[in-house]
Amino acid sequence: MALNNTELDEILAIHSKNVGVLDVKADMDVESRQDLGKAYTPGVAALSKIIEKNPGLKDKYTISGKLVAVVTDGSAVLGLGNIGTAAGLPIVEGKSLLYKDLANVNAIPVAIDQVPVDEFVQTVKNFSNTFAGIHLEDIAAPRCFEIEEKLKQTLDIPVYHDDQEGTAIVVLAGLINAAKVVGKNLKDLRIVINGIGAAGVATARLLFSIGIKKLTLVDIHGVVKADDSDYNKYQRKLAKDINLNISGQTLDDVIDQQDVFIGLSDADVLSADQVKRMSSKPIVFALANPLPEINPEIAQVAGAQVIATGSAQYPNQVNNVLVFPGLYKGLLTYGIKQVDYKIEEAVAKALASMVENPTSDKIVPGVFEAGVVATVANALKTFAG
Repeated sequence: MALNNTELDEILAIHSKNVGVLDVKADMDVESRQDLGKAYTPGVAALSKIIEKNPGLKDKYTISGKLVAVVTDGSAVLGLGNIGTAAGLPIVEGKSLLYKDLANVNAIPVAIDQVPVDEFVQTVKNFSNTFAGIHLEDIAAPRCFEIEEKLKQTLDIPVYHDDQEGTAIVVLAGLINAAKVVGKNLKDLRIVINGIGAAGVATARLLFSIGIKKLTLVDIHGVVKADDSDYNKYQRKLAKDINLNISGQTLDDVIDQQDVFIGLSDADVLSADQVKRMSSKPIVFALANPLPEINPEIAQVAGAQVIATGSAQYPNQVNNVLVFPGLYKGLLTYGIKQVDYKIEEAVAKALASMVENPTSDKIVPGVFEAGVVATVANALKTFAG
């Protein structure tokens, strides 16, 4: 959605007033020599000696026990593409602000140049002692898969890619309730996912892990197949794992009798005619931003029973902000070191449970609905480390 000049001026004024939207806040006042001695020298020397003997105590006595790094290289910003490291910084600064405002989680934005994967991983590893968790953001596929995989193998703190896990969790939450609205069994749904990048791969993985097996994957070159050299190794492995025998080559070839369309791709790739060829009471998640895969009004006229988008302009906004603030609040509260499919499923179910009586216009809670952060955080209690 384009901004008019007045809106743009307001945004620039907000962000320039304090040079960004974040500050560092002191948790103690230094008003005397005694305060200085406790907060700085000589007090910190004694503290450093203690941590030298037991490095794990840094998480009890320093900010490292409560600070999340929101890390980007600006290579895959939603709706903007590869805009570079500096231009990606406002995105991760905004997410850091939401962490604090919505969940009282301390987070800071970190921008790393678009260096090779191993160098990126080593850079994060080198500064990881400062943090309690790593939130990856707006990193292009397939490098994002490799970066997350290697960091999870290397670090003893949670590593989470919001474009992957965050999207997958909210999609599953919405799908749980959408299935109830149309009176279909969740695990029996026939689903086509259009757009098998970071979000598409993670969404397919999560849905497959909970028992949804009838998944068709479509990307820019058509249906993703295990032996198709047009696709990267992560996409091909996913297609191999799902192992669904697909005869078609394009979205148009495979849309017939699908129960669900999940779009994580681009504007206007789904037509009214294609919606009409889906099964009875079709579910359409057109999540591309800023413009969806199909205009919701057109999808509704074509027969879509449940429609979700990534936009606040329409009902059923599937947005990652429903997940990440509460997720990290729970991870830090309960000392959890890894985000796996079981945690993702638990969070999705918890979010879905907030909508007691799902309807076509209400399958997920609103972004500012009371209790979202607490519900997500509490869902992690059973996974406490």
